[in-house]
Amino acid sequence: MVHPHLVALDVDGTTINHAGVLSPEVRDAVHAVVAAGHHVIISTGRSIPATTYILEELGILTGHAVCSNGAVTLELDPSHDKGFQIIEAVTFDPAPALNLLRHEWPDAVIAVEDLGVGFKLSAPFPDGELQGELTVVPWEELVAEPVTRVTFRSPTGTAEDFMALTERIGLHGVNYAVGFSAWLDLNPEGVSKGSALEILRRQLGIDPQFTVAVGDQRNDLEMLQWAARGVAMGNAPDEVKAAANEVTGHVDEDGLVPILRSLL
Repeated sequence: MVHPHLVALDVDGTTINHAGVLSPEVRDAVHAVVAAGHHVIISTGRSIPATTYILEELGILTGHAVCSNGAVTLELDPSHDKGFQIIEAVTFDPAPALNLLRHEWPDAVIAVEDLGVGFKLSAPFPDGELQGELTVVPWEELVAEPVTRVTFRSPTGTAEDFMALTERIGLHGVNYAVGFSAWLDLNPEGVSKGSALEILRRQLGIDPQFTVAVGDQRNDLEMLQWAARGVAMGNAPDEVKAAANEVTGHVDEDGLVPILRSLL
């Protein structure tokens, strides 16, 4: 007897490569796992518009998806308007952290998530980095209302610079993750991919031993530690690999495929 598993998959650097390409081999493996009765849940830092695009590419039309690093959970159903409804959206006041970061790193650009629409920006981001409607607004508008996610990006720094920055200034009242470049995501305190997946696990009635998560970046750490079987991609930083139960191949070698096939 095959027990239904909850299979949580990161997107960028895990399910698709860094050029944004979904390989036919990965798509076929995802389809096979869904057909076998497992719950495949995309779990990503992406916004809703960027997540639903990947869901369409994968052919996942029902079930759930976790967006915005755990702050937003979707229920997928073709009968819903746009094919989904938001069943969870956790927000926080971005002003204290953003004012602190702005003081420490004045040339950074900031994106505040406009839920289900896109982002409000302090200045334009590089083409292709954010999806949805992108609107440059005054600083006062960026920090005016509670939000689900904030992205802080520097054109001049590195990931190491950002890790040193967060250690130096301390960020309270938020959960944060440094990206593979000079990219810092802020979320509500206590919210992560792992926390959102645990809520779904309980709703779906999946035993904790039947949980699998695959990811490649620091925003996947809580998810990998939450899962009974946490798998880091071969392209993940060393600290992510250290947090996982096992390491698979590089995303460019479809490292996700053998993990998915092992569930069949």
